[in-house]
Amino acid sequence: MKFLVLTDIHSNEDVSAWANKIIEDKGADFVIILGDITQFGPKSWAENFLAAFKVPVYAVAGNCDPPEEIMDAISKKALLLHKRKIFIEEVPFIGLGGSNPTIFDTPFEMSEKEIESSLDPLMEMNAVLVLHAPPMGINDTIPSGAHVGSSAVKMIVDKYHPRLVLSGHIHEARGIVEENKTIFINPGPAMNGFSAIVTINGDKIETEMLELK
Repeated sequence: MKFLVLTDIHSNEDVSAWANKIIEDKGADFVIILGDITQFGPKSWAENFLAAFKVPVYAVAGNCDPPEEIMDAISKKALLLHKRKIFIEEVPFIGLGGSNPTIFDTPFEMSEKEIESSLDPLMEMNAVLVLHAPPMGINDTIPSGAHVGSSAVKMIVDKYHPRLVLSGHIHEARGIVEENKTIFINPGPAMNGFSAIVTINGDKIETEMLELK
């Protein structure tokens, strides 16, 4: 399977057009969206954005997405992964939107306890985690040098050893990290032209970070 990963669109009108071109050029089977589809709404923008894709879309909402509105939009126009597990070609994909608490008091934040209790019952070994917020210490560094990821996500990662962890949220922390046989990807904010292609073929994972020129 091959899929395009997008995050942090923040209502950028240009994203769907260039993303569809990548899908066609790379032969992607589907799209995974890691949240912050909108900049605090509205629901109608999210619905139009999700409906523009030419392949199936799996998505979670981010901390800047009003959760009830945007999760309803995802449910209507895509497949909502928040607090759910689905199997794609026998690979388990487990999703959680929102973020751990921030200093900005954004619409969709959860306590670390809620993050843990939401993910733990769904988890199994060797899964793909589809998140908005990264684990503490990985792809989570802000310009001050502080780590602002989720300690609960890190605990889940250490416990279940997923094959792949996809997250966004921290715009400055774009990158790929491999640790303890888990690959962590932050594709970078799509609002700035960043994305990633991931191919899973059995136990083999190939990644390609993309940037509009």
